[in-house]
Formats: sequence, structure tokens, C-alpha cells
Amino acid sequence: MKKINKVQITAVSMMLFAIFFGAGNMIFPPAMGQLAGDHFLQALVGFIVTDVGIAVLGIMAIVMAGTSIDDLGGLVGRKFALFFSMSVYLLIGPFFGLPRTANVSFEIAVFPYIDPDAKRMVLLIFTAAFFLVTYYLSSNPNHLIDVVGKILTPFLLLSILIIFIAAFINSDGNGSIAFGQMMKPSGVYKTSPFFQGMIEGYNALDGPAGLAFAIIVIHALQGYGIKDKKAIAKYTGICGLGAAAFLSIVYFMLAYVGAITNTSFKNGGALLHAVTNHLLGNAGGIVLGVAVLLACFSTAIGLTSSFANYFSAILPEKWTYKRIIALVCGFSFVVANVGLDQLIAISLPILVMIYPVTIVLIVLSFFKKQIKNRRMVYVLGMLFTWIISFLNGMEQAGVPLGILEKWLSFIPLNDLGFGWIWFGMLGAFIGIFSIWPANKVSDKNKSLTR
Repeated sequence: MKKINKVQITAVSMMLFAIFFGAGNMIFPPAMGQLAGDHFLQALVGFIVTDVGIAVLGIMAIVMAGTSIDDLGGLVGRKFALFFSMSVYLLIGPFFGLPRTANVSFEIAVFPYIDPDAKRMVLLIFTAAFFLVTYYLSSNPNHLIDVVGKILTPFLLLSILIIFIAAFINSDGNGSIAFGQMMKPSGVYKTSPFFQGMIEGYNALDGPAGLAFAIIVIHALQGYGIKDKKAIAKYTGICGLGAAAFLSIVYFMLAYVGAITNTSFKNGGALLHAVTNHLLGNAGGIVLGVAVLLACFSTAIGLTSSFANYFSAILPEKWTYKRIIALVCGFSFVVANVGLDQLIAISLPILVMIYPVTIVLIVLSFFKKQIKNRRMVYVLGMLFTWIISFLNGMEQAGVPLGILEKWLSFIPLNDLGFGWIWFGMLGAFIGIFSIWPANKVSDKNKSLTR
């Protein structure tokens, strides 16, 4: 069995880290850290579980099921596989993920240095340039590992490390912001920092993204000559854990910076910009701007390439890889000009609805041998989960649910956003029994293939 060396493993791990680490990963940990205060470590662990943990499990689930997200969705059925795959790619692509990379880049790297009255025009110009560069780099996917894994990532890590070291050694609160002392936690972080951190982990979008990025890791490993399925699974796991380690370290640094920032800010981007200027002067804003821009470019390249690879395989031949890249970049450019605040406000309720269903499918896929051909385990497990997560998403969006709100309050952990766990387990258990026609059909098909 062919092997790859440590340098190659590190390159793939760093490529995967850089593709994952984008807009949300940069702004949500410091905002969470500030709200969690001296409970930031508990919140950080929760964030890592639903962000890094689910992302790595998602990649492994794809490799174990086959080579693509369709293979994972196929455990439920062909039609569901197509619907599920398209939903994930649209969510992390032109609907939310891709536009957000441009918005965050603009808000942190550009907006602080321009006249606020010119924001609309400058945003239009910036996002046009952003997606033109994304199109160019994504149209050359063979060079992705070199551009992202070997060039952009080291500079990104160095930039964040500079910010962290400056924050760690500087406890002087004098200056433009109150800084240097951990505050008491606020809101839900007072009593449930771990679970609230898990909810914050949804925002980064890495769970669904892991399903899409698996193919990039597989292609990278195949480029090194790894063809055997067991070897691909082995090295995918190793590289996934390597990327998880990089992400966890960076999240700690960013959450720590937020935890020792006492002045309140409306979001993590504004917090980071103020902190870097406080610690490093005008140079701080440049360091932060470059770091954010590189993080967002890395993710935008990965998202665009994955999106185009998937849809070029299922659409008619006239929809070539480059044509799809052009379309997705153009659409993302339009959505990006709606504004960051609006995108975040819309995306969170949708993530609260979709994320739990994705988690259930990923977790159940690891029990494929035990579940065997009982397809209803997946169907009912996800259906029961979706019922509760849908209601949670409606609550998150501020939609009144009437008597349902009282009923939901009786479900353990639902006030923390995790009542769906019990319903997912119940649905999966009910799906075990042979009373379901789908299970019986599977039994018959299985016997015919023996």
C-alpha cells in the first residue's frame, strides 16, 4: 500500500484547514469569547464539537460511504441524495457561505478605512474584484493545494499568531478600548457555556462544508498516488485530525482575545479590528485585514471549486466547470451586496433547521454495518429531528408558535437548542422494525443480489 510522507500530510492538512477557516471562523470565536468571559474555555469546547468535530466526522462519513455527498445521502434514497446534496452546496455556496466571505473581508479589511457614505459603491467594487480573483484561482484547481496549502495558510497563521501574542503580553487597559481583564459571562453563557458554544458552532458552516470538501481531500490524496480506498480513508482521517488541531488552536487564540476585551462590540469583526489597532497601532489593522482577506479567499476558492465539481457532474455537458464557476461567482457577487448583517440574520434560523438533520445522518452513517438495509432508521431519525429543529428555527427567526412553545419547553435540553437529540434517537429506534415497507423492500432486494 502506497504511503505519503509527513510533509505531504501536513500540506493536505493545512490546505483543509485553510479551506475551512473562512469568514465565520474569524468573527464568531472572538464574539463568543467576549460574551463567555471567564467561561470562554467551556464555550470554546462546545464550539469545537459542532464546528471542527462535525466537519471531520462529515469528511470521514463521505469516505466511508463512497466518494461524494451523494453516496452519503444515498443511504436514505436516490431522490433524497440529490435533494440533500444540492441543498448543502447551495447553502455553503452562493446562498450564504460564498457571499459571506466577501462581506467579512470588506467589513474588516476595507470598511474601517473609507468614508461610510461611500460604503455601497466601494462594496460593489470590492466584491466584484473579490469574485474575479476567486474565479481565476478556482478555474485552476490543479494548483489549489499549492496556492492554499503552501502559500496562503502559513501567512494566515502567522497573522493570527501576531495578534494573539500581542494580546497575551499586553494587559494595559489604557487606550481606545477597555482591555486585558476577563469579564464575567453574560446571558446563557452564565449557566450553559458549553451548549451555547455548540450553537455558535453552527454559524461557521463547517459541518455541512465538510461534506462538500471531502472530495477535495480525496483528489489531493489521489494526486499523491493514493488509490486504495482503505488508504484514502486512513489518510483522510489523519489529515482531518491535523486540520482540526490547527483550527482548535486558532479558535483558542481568537476566543481568548475576545474574552479579555471589555469594551462591547456589535460583532467579532469590529472587535478584532479595534483590538488590533489598540495593540499594534495602525499596523494592526493591516495585519488583521490581510489575515481576514486570506482566510476568506481560501474558503471562497474551496467552496467554488467544490460547487462547480459537483454540479458539472450532474448537469448537461454544456454546463462546464468554468461556466459554473462564472455563474456561482456572479450570483454570489449579487447576494454579497445585500450586506453582512442581513445574511447573518437570515442564515442562523436556517442553520438551526438544517444542521441537526445533517448531524443525525453523519452519526448514523457510522453505524451502517449495524443498521444494514433498514433504510427507515435514516428516514425516521432525520424526519423526527427535522420536526423539532424546524420549530427551533422558527423560534430563532422570531416566529410565534403559540401552544407549541409550551410543549417544546417540556423537552429536555430544548431550551438550549438540543431537544432534537431525543427525537432523532426515537425516530432511529422506530425505524429499526420490519413493519416498514421500505425495510421489507430492502430485505427482498438484498436477498435477490445474493
